[in-house]
Amino acid sequence: MSALHLIRHGDIAELRLDNPAKLNAFTLEMLKTIEPCCEELERDASIRAVVVSAEESRAFCAGADILAWSELDPWDFARHWVRDGHRAFDRLARLSKPTVAALNGHAFGGGLEFAATADIRVMSPGATLALPEAGVGIVPGWSGTQRLVRLLGEAVVKEMALFGRRISANRAHSAGFVAEVSDDPLATAFEIAEKLGTKSRQAVEVAKYMIHAAAGEDRNAMIEALGAGMISPTDERNEGVTAFREKRKPNFSGKDT
Repeated sequence: MSALHLIRHGDIAELRLDNPAKLNAFTLEMLKTIEPCCEELERDASIRAVVVSAEESRAFCAGADILAWSELDPWDFARHWVRDGHRAFDRLARLSKPTVAALNGHAFGGGLEFAATADIRVMSPGATLALPEAGVGIVPGWSGTQRLVRLLGEAVVKEMALFGRRISANRAHSAGFVAEVSDDPLATAFEIAEKLGTKSRQAVEVAKYMIHAAAGEDRNAMIEALGAGMISPTDERNEGVTAFREKRKPNFSGKDT
């Protein structure tokens, strides 16, 4: 039975695709698991980083299971399959924890879009990237024409989405989409994640917010989260809350602390 597992390795969590019979293609059940996993990770202060992985060695993820969406009513396909998947992938992309994707094999369609949600990626030398949706009469639906354009560039995404060309690991590395090409992507991804043990958790989280705001990844929420972080520890915030509880007017001092 296909699944998506959340596994803990000390202070590193692993989010693992597990549908090897179909090269880890996404089913509706797998999509529904992403958001609850993200909520669990957000609230677990013991987790420093997340490694996104896959069980099958031949493919990281072949995309969306065609049998899972092809029988859907066109309206349900647009409203649920596309929008629900988009929302789930966006939630993973905006996770406050740093994420590293280990691409142990090909990443096609939704699998490539899933890999794009990670902060950095490690890729097997024999793996390739592709957006083959036009070959079955559809278009990328989980940010392949949006997030991927920001990460890989318009010309490269057009090669894949319009002309069906595959991108090699070396080319993905040259384009900056892949941080490292490795014979053992999972081990390398864990090595990268483990180095976060020497970094400030708060500094890493805030840096991710700032970079996402600059890149347009949920910019409004990122800016307001940073603003809330600045105002929360101030005396005036404390005075405002205290005054509300005591049912009196606040006495703001104007101090910077």
